[in-house]
Amino acid sequence: MATEFHFVLLLCCCFLARSVSVSQERLHQIASSLEMFVDELPDMPKLKGYVARRGGVYAPAHLEIGMFETNWKFHRDLPETRVFAYGTRKERATVPGPTIEALQGVETSVRWENHLPSRHILPWDRSLATAIPKHGGVPTVVHLHGGIVEPESDGNSMAWFTAGFKDSGPAWKKINYSYLNVQQPGNLWYHDHALGLTRVNLLAGLVGVYTIRSPSIEKPLKLPSGPYDRSLVLFDRNFNKDGSLYMNSTGNDPSVHPQWQPQYFGDVIIVNGKAWPYMNVQRRKYRFRIVNVANARYFTLALSNGLSMIQIGSDSTYLHRPVTIKKLVLGPSEIADIIIDFNKSSTSKAILRNSAPYPFPEGAKVNDLNSNVLKFVIQSINSEVVYEAMPRTLVQNPRANKNDSAQTRYITMYEYDDSKTGMETSMRFNNLTYDAPVTETPKQGTSELWHIINLTMHSHTLHIHLGLFVVLKQTELLHMMDFQMCMEMMNDAMMCKLDKYAKGKVIPTPANEGNWKNVVKTPPGFVTTILVQFSMLDAHHTLYPFNASAEPGYVYHCHMLDHEDNEMMRPLKIVQ
Repeated sequence: MATEFHFVLLLCCCFLARSVSVSQERLHQIASSLEMFVDELPDMPKLKGYVARRGGVYAPAHLEIGMFETNWKFHRDLPETRVFAYGTRKERATVPGPTIEALQGVETSVRWENHLPSRHILPWDRSLATAIPKHGGVPTVVHLHGGIVEPESDGNSMAWFTAGFKDSGPAWKKINYSYLNVQQPGNLWYHDHALGLTRVNLLAGLVGVYTIRSPSIEKPLKLPSGPYDRSLVLFDRNFNKDGSLYMNSTGNDPSVHPQWQPQYFGDVIIVNGKAWPYMNVQRRKYRFRIVNVANARYFTLALSNGLSMIQIGSDSTYLHRPVTIKKLVLGPSEIADIIIDFNKSSTSKAILRNSAPYPFPEGAKVNDLNSNVLKFVIQSINSEVVYEAMPRTLVQNPRANKNDSAQTRYITMYEYDDSKTGMETSMRFNNLTYDAPVTETPKQGTSELWHIINLTMHSHTLHIHLGLFVVLKQTELLHMMDFQMCMEMMNDAMMCKLDKYAKGKVIPTPANEGNWKNVVKTPPGFVTTILVQFSMLDAHHTLYPFNASAEPGYVYHCHMLDHEDNEMMRPLKIVQ
């Protein structure tokens, strides 16, 4: 789709930092010089989001976590890298940040403190709609991805702030964020969410895991725990020879956006802050909570020795029952909770491999570097293992019922190209910019049917703040060009007779993604239908224990970060 749409260009449109244009061949050569599987997989430091009292009583905890500029060692043979990292103090800051372990029903409050320098370490394209502090500094704000939290603590992109709270965005409300942890036990993650800077702030290292546990619900499941329960945070990067992060400082259409590019892909696959690490494992079951925090890369994961995986959760909730799979497809920001039984391995090693094309699903094939993720070194014998059988059922959250829908909405994904160069310049939902008046206003305590229409060439991951949803189906669009031409003129799915075109093949929801989720993969040329619930996850649609209609509200957006930063985000306003 062509458009004359441009953002107003500001003077000094991008800060070039240390990144200069380097050929892909040179980047591949630098990555190839790094030997795989020489660094052991780290277990990130843990912070308890609760206080244990006598008699088995737990009380709320207050944490103070900063964002620091520091150095990080991604690989044995790579010089230290300048990064932004979360930590309780600078010398303890890590990439990814510390894992916050919370308890269901026990509040965790966090004071997020910005200690970042006056200038960014990566290119900052100010031609985008972005946070612009008056007194310099790097804007940040933290979003708890998957969290059911009050609007003031959700990390709205306009609630950014700089070091010492010297400058703040128009939606900034409070210093201490409140996480009530009232939702079901599961896996979340926290990350930066500043307007126009999410892609560079995450690329710099501002990510971390947040886990909500419920002993009364989870202990009877007898799942692997302690040292056999590990988080795996996956992302991809490119590096310069001096160890610095590489990000192209020239945009794909620099006359419009001097630095912005539609996707970022790196040849070096990082797990828990190390390039292609290894992990020593016993011949027993392990639980892996896998989080894809890459800017744009999808992962299709499988074990080189053919060993199966058993999935028990997707995003922030458990599945109804375990699902055995041979491969796992994870889009950007998705989470998968899996079990691997290494006792069933016929080999002494297994490599977790990736086969997802990039961009997904019709892009380049993986190469000898980005096709490898992590090596498991499996010990020969283990006489101490107690072999617990997998539970037949897991957590029985309410089933989705589309008859509960109080409203039907159509969310169309558009891609905009420069009329002269044909290069991508921005993406939008329903042809609206982020600052256009809110159009999605669900009523608290109700469910809505959303039809997400992908008219672009690539798969996108859609993330909805606050609301949980179930994917009902994905339907191919026939005669898509005719439908797209109508949508470009009318921008109205009903007037363009969506039902006439949405009659192609139907992709049923995979069993390992049939639970309540907060991220969905939307294939190109398909209509993805989801049922979104704007209430607590129970059969009674219980209202949230906070004022969900308060300012600054919530958002939904594409979680391919370069798209999110370039208008593929919309406000979401809950009404009473």
